[in-house]
Amino acid sequence: MRIVIVGASGNVGTALLRRLRQESEPEPELVGVARRLPGPDAGEPYDRVEWHSCDVGAPGAADKLAAIFAGARAVVHLAWQIQPSHDQRTLHRTNVGGSRAVIDAVVRAGVPALVHASSVGTYAAGPKDHPVSERWPATGVPGSSYSRDKAEVEALLDSVERERPELRVVRLRPGLTFQRDAGTEITRYFVGPLAPVRLLRYGRIPLVPSNRRLRMQAVHADDVADAYARAVLSEARGPFNIAADPVLTPELLARHFHGWTVPVAAPVLRAAAALTWRARLQPVDAGWVDLALNAPLMSSDRAETELGWTARIDALTALKELFAGMAHTAETAAPPLSGLLYTPPSPRDYAASCMPP
Repeated sequence: MRIVIVGASGNVGTALLRRLRQESEPEPELVGVARRLPGPDAGEPYDRVEWHSCDVGAPGAADKLAAIFAGARAVVHLAWQIQPSHDQRTLHRTNVGGSRAVIDAVVRAGVPALVHASSVGTYAAGPKDHPVSERWPATGVPGSSYSRDKAEVEALLDSVERERPELRVVRLRPGLTFQRDAGTEITRYFVGPLAPVRLLRYGRIPLVPSNRRLRMQAVHADDVADAYARAVLSEARGPFNIAADPVLTPELLARHFHGWTVPVAAPVLRAAAALTWRARLQPVDAGWVDLALNAPLMSSDRAETELGWTARIDALTALKELFAGMAHTAETAAPPLSGLLYTPPSPRDYAASCMPP
C-alpha cells in the first residue's frame, strides 16, 4: 500500500508519518515529498520513508510528481507556504499553482484517491455563536490572502470532481493545528523573533486582546493526523471539518494563563497588525486578523459519523503544549520544524529538484 504525502516534513506531515506507522496490516509504503528534505540521520518518524525533493510550484513539478505518484493508493497533499508574507506572488505560486500541479499529477498517474489539506480558512465569514457544517460556503474571507488561496484551491477540486468522478477526493478542513514540536516553526511563521516567547515557560500571558469575534477552534496535530489516516484508509469522499472542544476565547486564555483581557476594537486590531507588519516587526499581515474575526465555528459531526473520528486531546491542552514548545524552542530534524530560516529557491534549485526523474 503506497501512500504519498506531499509536505511530509511539516507540522501535520510529521504527525501523519507517526500515525501511519501504526498501521501494520498491510504496513504502508510511505513516500514523502518536500522541497527541503530531512537529513539521513533525522531518525523517527522520518526514517523508513522514500523521500523525493520537489518544489510543487516550480515549472515541471507536475511531471516529476506524476512519476512519484505512480502506483500509489492515495496522495495526501499537505504542502502550503505561509512565508514570506511580503511576497504574495511566491505564496500564490506555491499554494495555488503547486496544488494545481499535484492535482494534475494525481490524474495523470491514475491515483484513485486525493486527500487534500484545506482549512477553516476556506469558509466565507460566518457565525461565532454556533457551529456550521461543511455546507457553509467555501468562498473564503476576502481580506485574507491565505483564505482566498484556500478557496481557489477548493474550486480546483470542485472542477476535478466534476471531470473525474472516478477520483475519490477528500478535503479536511481543520482548525488551528498545534503540537509541541511545531513551537519553533509557529514562532517563526506567526510571531517573529522580537516576541518574548520564553516568558510562556512561566505559563503566563499578562494581557490578552479581547473582541467578541475572537473565538477560534484548534486541534492537536496527532488528532488531525488520525483524521487524515482514516480518510486515506476508508472510502470517504468530500469535505470534513476537524476541530476539538473547547472553543478558544480571550476569556478562556486569560483565565488559564493568569492574565487580563483588554477590549480592542476590530479596526484597531487590523491597524496594529498592518503597521507592525509593514515595519517588519512581526511576520503576519492584517489579513490574519480578518480571518480570525470572520472564520466561522465548525461542527465536526460529519467526521465523527463517517470517519469514526473524535478528538482525543482537547483544544486547550493542545494550545498549552504548543506554548511549551514555543517557550523551549521545540523542533525536529526536518527543516520546516527546525530553526532553519526559509530560503527562497533559485532557478537552479528548480532545475535540480523538479525536473522529471
